[in-house]
Amino acid sequence: MASIIEGDSVLSIDVGSATTRAILFDVVDGRYRFIAIGQSLSTAHAPFNDISDGVGEAIDRLAEITGRKFIDEEQHLISSIQEDGSGVDAITATISAGATLRIVAAGLLSEVSLESAKNLAESTYGQVVESISLNDPRKEEEQIDAILKTKPDLIIIAGGTDEGASRSLKKIIEIIGLAIYLMPKDERPAILFAGNQQMAQEVHDTLEPLSSSLHITSNIRPSVTTEDLRPARTALAKAFVEIRKTQIPGIEALDMWAGGRMLPSVFAEGRIIHLLSKLYGAEKALLSVNLGASAATLSVGFGSHLQTKVYPHLGMGEDIAKLLNYTTPENIARWLSIDIPLQEISDYIYTKALYPNSIPATKEDLQIEQALGREALRIAAESTQKKLPDDVPALKKNLFPLFELILAGGSVISNAPSFGQSLLILLDALQPTGISTIILDKNNLLPALGATADVNSLLPVQALETGAFINLATVVSPVSSARYGTGILKATLRRADGSVSTEELKQGGFKLFPLRMGETADLNLQPLHRADIGRGAGKKVTTKVGGSALGIVLDGRGRPLDLTSDDVRRRELIKKWLWTLGG
Repeated sequence: MASIIEGDSVLSIDVGSATTRAILFDVVDGRYRFIAIGQSLSTAHAPFNDISDGVGEAIDRLAEITGRKFIDEEQHLISSIQEDGSGVDAITATISAGATLRIVAAGLLSEVSLESAKNLAESTYGQVVESISLNDPRKEEEQIDAILKTKPDLIIIAGGTDEGASRSLKKIIEIIGLAIYLMPKDERPAILFAGNQQMAQEVHDTLEPLSSSLHITSNIRPSVTTEDLRPARTALAKAFVEIRKTQIPGIEALDMWAGGRMLPSVFAEGRIIHLLSKLYGAEKALLSVNLGASAATLSVGFGSHLQTKVYPHLGMGEDIAKLLNYTTPENIARWLSIDIPLQEISDYIYTKALYPNSIPATKEDLQIEQALGREALRIAAESTQKKLPDDVPALKKNLFPLFELILAGGSVISNAPSFGQSLLILLDALQPTGISTIILDKNNLLPALGATADVNSLLPVQALETGAFINLATVVSPVSSARYGTGILKATLRRADGSVSTEELKQGGFKLFPLRMGETADLNLQPLHRADIGRGAGKKVTTKVGGSALGIVLDGRGRPLDLTSDDVRRRELIKKWLWTLGG
């Protein structure tokens, strides 16, 4: 099979806040496959503050697993396959490690271009710490002081339709230019300009000499009613990597190994979802979620549309205590199947913030960790849902869309002791509706696959098809207003061997049809009492399904999920749900 690059093997390095991964892809029997992964603790943070040691250790572990040599005696990457089988043909790199970027967003109108600038900022590992616009009631000197106080890593400037008026935008550019001029040279931020293209040259002449790096891209608001973030996301990815090079030693060397193609991990994840959503078509949406140490990230793909949201305050690492700014220990405790005092939950959170690489040592710790994951992912999902376009199909306005495919990763999910625990975390937090296939990215390969698309477009598609991911379950989630205990779905599973299983799902119920990996079956679904599984109230659905780790899961617990306030009953229900999925 012809390859787009001269060689076949690809080594992908992913540098996270907690873990650094070295992942090898190669051709086996004419198709790209995931071969192996080597992992180490990340060394991006103190006391190392240099990613090199973590990268080297991850590659060493990959070499031990595969028996292949990737680094020579002089600690240089062997950049082509040698006669003895050592080396690799191409290397890619992704990164999510590092402190959350401090971003200033600037635009003309707060509800138009400034909102788009904020949407762009939310698609990477950053936080908008200040914003300025024409609506800003502060005096110019107050706006300048505000920018200086935030010490931004990046300033995003938007505003003005293409060929539109430029005087107002020029005023904002002058404010930003003066603020940067007043900063020490070694603390000046990067600039990303995504506004009226008639102003591009003036922006370059004014801000390029002042900024640490200047990135100019097409207008994210080409018209008042149109937002297009796609080209700006690419420019933002480049700006992110350039900023990280100045903050964390070792990144520049790794980017050189990767031929200057290093990407933010979330950008690479979004690329895969965008690719898959175009392959699947525009009938249903696709979703990827990653509950990592540095952030919770969600990407929704629908036809040619891609929306990526990053929530650094919902990461499971050293910033875990920030979760308490958005929820309470009581909300976290409602996901537990055992009684744990609220003070113990709070103590666990603050201990985790001090020791982000720690793993749960007891069953109580594990329950708290998974409850934190549920709550963080629930908050992220609700926030993402509110900003989705109206044309993404959903059964109710306040619910997530109908997802054909859900890809999920992150250590809390992928390192759960059982597949049933992994699935229940996702179902509780995301509350999907209709019929969805849920895939577990157990080795966190999605960023690597997105990065490899730069060097070989065949690799990510073929690797996805060859068992690199775990098919957790096909989940059927009816939306119904029936009373608790009322039958809402009759499901019949006809296997290839001719055996037939039938179940009636009741409102509030939770059932499982086992269907092993490699098996196929016909699934007939008849909603009752005007329940809806995606085709309309009471509309029957017949579909062919494949086997998975858990089989077919019928989730009739209600959307939105309503957890009873009776502590004892709620814990018993959670135990029952987990028992249904195998514990």
